[in-house]
This record gives sequence, C-alpha cells and structure tokens, in this order.
Amino acid sequence: MSCFQGLLFCPEAASLLLHNFCIYHISPPGHELGAAPISANTPIPSVDNLADQVADVLDFFGLGSVMCFGVTAGAYILTLFASKYRERVLGLILVSPLCKGPTWTEWLYSKVTSNLLYYYGMCGLVKECLLQRYFSKEVRGFAELPESDIVQACKSLLDQRQSMNMWRFVQTMNERYDLTEQLKLLQCRTLIFVGENSQFHTEAVHMTSKLDRRYCALVEVQACGSLVTEEQPHAMLIPMEYFLMGYGLYRPSQLDCSPRSPLSPFCISPELLSPESMGVKLKPIKTRLRLEV
Repeated sequence: MSCFQGLLFCPEAASLLLHNFCIYHISPPGHELGAAPISANTPIPSVDNLADQVADVLDFFGLGSVMCFGVTAGAYILTLFASKYRERVLGLILVSPLCKGPTWTEWLYSKVTSNLLYYYGMCGLVKECLLQRYFSKEVRGFAELPESDIVQACKSLLDQRQSMNMWRFVQTMNERYDLTEQLKLLQCRTLIFVGENSQFHTEAVHMTSKLDRRYCALVEVQACGSLVTEEQPHAMLIPMEYFLMGYGLYRPSQLDCSPRSPLSPFCISPELLSPESMGVKLKPIKTRLRLEV
C-alpha cells in the first residue's frame, strides 16, 4: 500500500487509473492490514510460489488477462508471472524493477535486515535499512532537512506489519534468481520507471536492454529514489498515458471523457508537457513504443 498511495492520491493519475480500470491490489502473504502472524511451521514460499499465487488470485476473481503494475520486489514477481503466464498479461508497468539475482552486497545487506527483523522486530534500524531502498536522501531527510510526510507515512505502515511475516518475504526475495532469460519469453509491452538515485537503477537499465525495444520504454526520473510512485507521481502521467493509448484506451470525443481525465488532450496541463518542469529525464518513448495495437 505504501508504494501506491502517492500515485493514487494524485488527482490526475487517479483519474487516469481509477476512471478507466478496476484495480486489484495484491499484497505478499501476511502483509495485508490486520494480518495475523504466519505459523513458523509454514514453509517460506519461493518467488515461483508467489508468481503462481498471482494466478490463483486472478482465478478467484474470474479475471482473464490483466495489466500488471508492480514496484521493486512486486515488479519482479509480476515479471516472473508474465513470463510463466504469458497469455494472461496484456502489459507491464514496472517501477524500479528487480530482474537479477541479488549481488553479494545486497544479499549480505538483506541478511542483516532479516536477522534484525527476526530478533528485534520492526526496530528503528530495520526501518532505516528499508527506507534507504525506497527513497532518495532528500526525501528521507538529514540534519538540516526534516524527513518528508511520505516517509513518515511509510514508517507508520511499517509499524503495522507483522515482523515475522516481513522476515519471510525478505528471505524469499533474497533467494530470487536471474530473470534475464525469462525476459525473452515476454509477449507484452512494458513501461519501466526508475529513479536515478534508486538502488535498482542498474537493474532497470539492464532489463530494458534485454527487452524488445519495439515494445519497451524506459523513463528515468531525476532526483528520485526507487518509489517514483511516491516521490514524483506526476512524472508518470504522460508516459502512462502514451502507454495506455497503445491499447486503444482513449475517449474518442470530448463529451465522452471525464473532465479530469489526462487521456483527454484538452485536459493536459501545458506545464506537464515540459520534462524540465517535472525534473524528469525521459528516454525517447515515442521511438521505443509503438502506439498501434
């Protein structure tokens, strides 16, 4: 939930997404609000188990093919899901995605985090470790600058999670494997966002290089950490609009569209068309993403 609040509370993005889609939010097992601790006897799921559980959720709700939207670890699971269930994924929107196995540095970092979670719960040090992965330094704050509201909100949500459930998820993601070969199996269009200060910036660029450039676009957001959805949701508006237009998702007449829908060309604020005003560095989307179906 802490990955999507900023985006969905942004009026223009909310109009784009909520006006045109029915959204199903999938949390990792035991991460939903009010979740009970998972029994210690329950095996820790693999990343393949989590990808298969996405298919179970779709089956439960009777959903056929879907558009998948994931952030960091969630982006990894949805990419794996898309490679295993190609006919069920129309497109992927990924934010600071993981696609390789953990480096030795990340593996050790995650081990320290998981040990702290196991023995001390959601302590201050664990929060700081997680926040460093999520946000840029400017948003986290420092001596001369207080931490932002979104960081405080994220801390509050972390406090509400079951420590052992989070420990299990960290263990799962620390055992993930490289998806580079699976990327060749994708049959859908992919839109990737990444903050230039994200710890996963290199992986996002690597992932983009391995996908078919005719169906993939990379948007690099300046002065931003991993959670572009929280730090700079406005930077996602125009790229998502172009991406969704490739599926014919637009209103043919002004009378048929929501007055706040950014899919209407009459409703796009002129200043949003200037990348400099958003602090974003856009790779050439129009040359890397075909708009026709």
